[in-house]
Order: sequence, then C-alpha cells, then structure tokens
Amino acid sequence: MRPALILAVLEREFLSAREGHHTPVMLWGPPGVGKSQMVAQVAKKHGVPVIDIRLSQMEPTDLRGIPFRVGDVVEWAIPAMLPDTQRHGAEGILFLDEITSAAPTVSAAAYQLILDRRLGAYVVPAGWAIFAAGNRQGDRGVTYSMPAPLANRFSHFGVDTHLDDWVAWAYANNIDERVIAFLRFRPDLLFDFDPAHNPVAFPSPRSWEFAHRALAKFGEKPELLLGSLEACVGPAAGVELKAFIDNLDNLPDIDAIINGMSTTVPKETDLQYAVAAALVGRAIRAKGSADETKVFGNILDYAGRFPSREMGVMLVSDMQRAVGEKLFALPQFAQWAKKIANVMIFDMWQKSPAAARTQ
Repeated sequence: MRPALILAVLEREFLSAREGHHTPVMLWGPPGVGKSQMVAQVAKKHGVPVIDIRLSQMEPTDLRGIPFRVGDVVEWAIPAMLPDTQRHGAEGILFLDEITSAAPTVSAAAYQLILDRRLGAYVVPAGWAIFAAGNRQGDRGVTYSMPAPLANRFSHFGVDTHLDDWVAWAYANNIDERVIAFLRFRPDLLFDFDPAHNPVAFPSPRSWEFAHRALAKFGEKPELLLGSLEACVGPAAGVELKAFIDNLDNLPDIDAIINGMSTTVPKETDLQYAVAAALVGRAIRAKGSADETKVFGNILDYAGRFPSREMGVMLVSDMQRAVGEKLFALPQFAQWAKKIANVMIFDMWQKSPAAARTQ
C-alpha cells in the first residue's frame, strides 16, 4: 500500500484509540522505506509522544517488570518505559519497532500487551494507539518468523514506495530540490534494494534524506561530496546524482521565470526536471507572501511552455500538492488547463479514424 494511504490508516487508528475501537497495526516492509517515519508523522501532527520500544533489545522480564515483596504478596514494578498517563499524557503511540527481530520468547511476552492492552496489573491508557513495524524474512535483516498467535493480534499492511508521496513529503520537509529533481528524472532509484547482494549502502527513501544532508554538509567541498553521496545511496546512485548536480550549471535563470521574464525552456530532460523542482520550491517559499499570486501565475505560464505536456502536468501537480487549491482560482491555471486539454484533444483526434481520412 502506498505511504499516503497507510498514513490515513494510522491516523484513523490513532483517533480510534480514544473511541474504544482501536486495532493494533503491523507495518511490513524492507529497510529504509519509511515505516518509522510515518508513525512519527502521525504523532507530530497530533502533538503526542511516541514511546519506541525495541523488543529485539529486551529480555522477556524487561516487559513484565521486576518482582518485589509486599508482606506475603509478590507484586511487579511496572517498567517506566510503558505509557503512563501522569508521565506521558492521556494520548500517544506505543511503537514496537523491529518486532520481527525480537526473539520468540520476547515477542511472546508482548502478546497480552498487544491484544488485551495490559500486562498483569498494568493497563495501557485508553487514548494510546499500538503500532508495530518489522522487516520481512527476505529482507536480509535479523528476523524471526512471526508466530501465528502474535500475527493474529494485528491488522497487517505492507509498505510500498511511491514517488509522488515521497516528493510531497520531501517538499514539506525542505529536502534539497536537486535531490527531488534527480528522483523525478530517475524514479527507479527511489528504492533499489536487492537483498541477494546484501548491499551496505543503497537507494531508499531514508538514504535519500541522508544524501540531502550530505549536500548541505559537503556541497562546498568537491573533494568530499562524491564519496559522501556514495556512502549514503551506494556507488552507482551516488555517481549519477553527482553528475546530475554538476550539469545544473546550465539551468535557466529561475529568478527570471519567477518574475515573468522571457526565459527559454531547456531541451535536456534532466534540466527540465531540475527547473520544475526549483519552481515548486519557489512556490512553497512564496506561499502566504504578498507576491504569492504573481509567483504562482508566472510558474503556471512557464509550465505551459514545456515541450512535453507531462512535464508541465508534473510541475503543476507537485505545486498544487504543496500550496493547496488556491492555485485553481488563478486565471493562469484556467489558461494552462485549457492549453493542456486542447493538446490532448488534438492528440486524440490525430489517432482517430477521422484524422486518417483527411490525410
């Protein structure tokens, strides 16, 4: 399932905890696809804490707590890491990350916690959602087969990668526009993991964020930049990204486009992707400013000049996801949409029997 849909599921499950019909959710996927990131996004949106418990680093008694004697009765000291209303708040997310890396004896200790929301006398607060994540056995991670009794305590969702969803996240989180443009140009490199070869560094949504950080740290140090990019996304993808960035010296003047000045559209496809990404970034920075309407309108005018209408559609779609539906109210949007529609109708006509009869 694509990340945007999984985010919607997690959000609804979080809200359902306060309504009394929450079902624990298990996210499956290879390393680096953003499972933990999505859980963190839901928590951030609602301003609640995430308690991240790594069962792979625990013994069975770590969840149960430490026994102590009170008179003739043995009681259990509840582990401080478990959600507590007074310490952590009435709502939050209990996240059991890397659950498939936990030894069977440890995961068995979590059965009651996951399904019954309790461990002995301890009870998970009503407003807390329970999410878990793990790698599949074919992902070359340290994994155990999930026992049927544990699996039956979750609803299960497989996490897929989806470029549009990653691009929307990247713009919202100020990821370097050069990385976004490169992945628009080479979408197959968003995630390229072959467990048979067990690579150390490989392209993934997580490692492209690392590449963004590498550009910020080493962008002015050419002797270090290539090596740092290869260290993040692997040798092949690192070399490609570096070559792509080096070619951006031939970009048209982005400021001139923003100001509505006559500017050529580059013929090279990679440069067109780079221009589109840069323009979306400028639109995001102009959002809410006094120049918002002018900037949006000039970008829409430029979008209609791409030789490939798909490039213009991509630019406008990314821009709309980033700045919202106010784009639709601009006269330039109507002009762009009409132009695109006319091109599409003409293409359809050219392929029709009627067009063949006139030739």
